Amino acid sequence: MSQVLHTPPPTRAPADGDLAALAARHGLSVSGARPSLPQYVRQLWARRHFIGAFATAKLTAQYSQAKLGQVWQVMTPLLNAAVYYFIFGVLLGTKQNVADYVPFLVTGIFVWTFTQSSIMAGTRAISGNLGLVRALHFPRAALPISFALQQLQQLLFSMCALAAILLCFGVPVAASWLLAVPALVLQFTFNAGVSMIVARLGAKTPDIAQLMPFVLRTWMYVSGVMWSIDTIAKHDDLPRIVTVLLQINPAAVYIDLMRFALIDSFQAHQLPPHVWAAAVGWALFAGVGGFIYFWKAEETYGRG
Repeated sequence: MSQVLHTPPPTRAPADGDLAALAARHGLSVSGARPSLPQYVRQLWARRHFIGAFATAKLTAQYSQAKLGQVWQVMTPLLNAAVYYFIFGVLLGTKQNVADYVPFLVTGIFVWTFTQSSIMAGTRAISGNLGLVRALHFPRAALPISFALQQLQQLLFSMCALAAILLCFGVPVAASWLLAVPALVLQFTFNAGVSMIVARLGAKTPDIAQLMPFVLRTWMYVSGVMWSIDTIAKHDDLPRIVTVLLQINPAAVYIDLMRFALIDSFQAHQLPPHVWAAAVGWALFAGVGGFIYFWKAEETYGRG
């Protein structure tokens, strides 16, 4: 009598669709997967206290090793203003065509420094915090936004010195100073959006951080920080397209709005046409566009 051996039928490996259905049935999801945009916004809002605390801690630690400490928050832009005043105001004679040149220059330096520092910090928001990114699960957009918020806090601290300078040079307190609030809100939105763009670029290509100072220095020179775009625009030999590009330059737009708000000799006719519309447009374009651009690579940050 022969014994018949029955071999069990080969088992079939579960297909990807079966695994996906099984995971969905038990509420499992892919580790590190990018959430939907509305979900991402909700996660970011839920961590708003972390963003504020992180920005404040970074600001406090920034000059902790210096003997003058937080005084450097004011001294750095003031020293830059002194250098630019000597080079552009005295040697090149730029102050001859600008009323209240010192308040004009100092306001431009403070406002420009806000944008410059936000973008520079944004380039290293991911690449400079890989330990935090890899150790904790949180919306990565919290990092570039917190760095932009840190620079806003620093600017607000420096505004006390700016107000003192304006008063010392005979600029009176006026109701128009309140216009600085919406101007700063729009500029912060713009800065945060650009910070998120360069944060994604810097996360993939760290060399962006080395290139950015040259880009920002060029941007500063064409933004009317040390000279008046309105005066240059009156020259007939300047091509119209160049004038328009100078006037709609986002950095120049926010600088002009702050000068209009704070300096009584800076009149409305010196502003480019539709300046508030341009300020809102740049804020929405950079803020919303930068946020979506950064979110699309959310699952890649900290890997590789």
